[in-house]
Amino acid sequence: MKYHQALVVGAGLAGLRSAVELNQNNINVAVISRVHPIRSHSLAAQGGINAALGNHPRGKADSTEKHAFDTIKGSDYLADQLSALKMTQEGPRRIREMENWGCPFSRTSEGLIAQRPFGGAGFPRTAYATDKTGHVLLHTLYEKAVQLEQASERQNFVFYDEYFVMDLIIDEGKCVGVVAMEMRTGKLEVFRADAVMLATGGAGRMYGNTTNALISTGLGMSLAYRQGVPLKDMEFIQFHPTTLLGSNILMTEGCRGEGGYLVNDKGERFLANYPDSAKAMEVAPRDITSRNMTREILEGRGIGGKDYLHLDLRHLGEKKITTRLPGIRDIAMNFVSVDPIKEPIPVQPGQHYTMGGISTDDSCATSIPGLYAAGECACISVHGANRLGGNSLLETIVFGAIGGEAMAKYIEGGGASKPGKVFEQALDKVEKELNELESRKKGESFAEIKETMASTMAEKVGIFRDETQLSEALKIIQNLKERFKKVFIPGPGGSRSFNFGIYNILDLGGNLDTAECVIMGALNRKESRGSHFRNDFPNRDDEKFLKHTVYSLEGEHPCIEYREVGLGLWEPKERKY
Repeated sequence: MKYHQALVVGAGLAGLRSAVELNQNNINVAVISRVHPIRSHSLAAQGGINAALGNHPRGKADSTEKHAFDTIKGSDYLADQLSALKMTQEGPRRIREMENWGCPFSRTSEGLIAQRPFGGAGFPRTAYATDKTGHVLLHTLYEKAVQLEQASERQNFVFYDEYFVMDLIIDEGKCVGVVAMEMRTGKLEVFRADAVMLATGGAGRMYGNTTNALISTGLGMSLAYRQGVPLKDMEFIQFHPTTLLGSNILMTEGCRGEGGYLVNDKGERFLANYPDSAKAMEVAPRDITSRNMTREILEGRGIGGKDYLHLDLRHLGEKKITTRLPGIRDIAMNFVSVDPIKEPIPVQPGQHYTMGGISTDDSCATSIPGLYAAGECACISVHGANRLGGNSLLETIVFGAIGGEAMAKYIEGGGASKPGKVFEQALDKVEKELNELESRKKGESFAEIKETMASTMAEKVGIFRDETQLSEALKIIQNLKERFKKVFIPGPGGSRSFNFGIYNILDLGGNLDTAECVIMGALNRKESRGSHFRNDFPNRDDEKFLKHTVYSLEGEHPCIEYREVGLGLWEPKERKY
């Protein structure tokens, strides 16, 4: 059994930032990750990170309060307002901190951090590093973490790469560690800790049309949910307007922020034809843009009558494309043989982000003492019903730092774990479950269950929803959960070393849990708000649904309750752009 004062599960931006903060507060911290840290999904973020820096010529009058208002308006007034303000007020400090740690942001001619326009923002406030912002932020934080690791004489900062966390350990109502499998050897190990941070990312792989990495399965959310921690606002799923045709690889919002056009089969910039996007055009919020793109496709104005539209960058010119959007050009050329300097890029909306997640307060604490969550797996309620582009990266580094500081105070305040039988019992429980899975030589196919789940979510729980399709989807997912009880590991079996049959099945269990919550929440929310659009209830209903949806596991299925939204700064009003 290994012991560290703090464990951070996940090595993306939120996880690394919380680990750095813990170490700087003199806490012995270990980071456990199923992949090498620079393979985390934060790497895939492209367009930028928001903060009211005021570096753009049109952004001189920007402020953290205006950023908070844009965030709350973009959330369709479901964000907790003080939490959103806390994030925007911390933003400039955290971005400059990353700059001081060596992050190579793109620059203005005066040498300031460059900023570009993004959807739903009143000012150009999205700082960026060409179109590889997540990449450079993650490398910068990893370099900082390695620096701290190498400077530690007492192993106060340790990485456990390629360890797969199987379960949380709860003792007397407190989280005191995890059970994990070393992927190389297949050996189960107990990690004892005084506090645990979950930073495991989103749940996008429940959808077949997602920009998310293969590791974005919702398992981290499910681990907390199965231990009694509520999930929150899971029905709010963001669809990014521009994902690459076929593969759904992200085509950053920065393309449109730099002046790119969306056009239909007639060559029209069709967003002008819709009242909610006619003014903002290509920099309208993502939920609005995705819906209007889908309407064009459904009405037969997709390219050649098919299910995609064109993202046209040609008018930006070769210099701007190669200096501001080089990664987009590489992806388009490599995956669809299109050079955006000469041809438009075929795009379609695709699942991109999970606004909901593990319910936490604005210090990242969950309902279980000693258990924290940050990043996309958490729901601090700063995004509400729709996230503005550029706010997810901000959330990771702001609340990663805040969560790390809160964990340090908890640990220093006496929240220490104690050796005991609970660790042996937790190990035995996981071993028993694994043995039962490995002993099953026939049964249900993992691949069939996963494919049915992914296609059901994409087809019936997408941008436009209604009671009939949602009810059908719920029956299918609940049936898949029953079939999942009989799933078996394909192949000859024997070794647990890098046995992806095991990991895939555990991930699928997490995705089925999150998918069921998404559907039930969407069925119950009989209104349209942000990313959640009901054809049968097309209007927002503040009287009944200006509330957070809270999911608790009772038996095998979620029980839904509602919680008040934190207001107090701006009164909800009609959302116009």
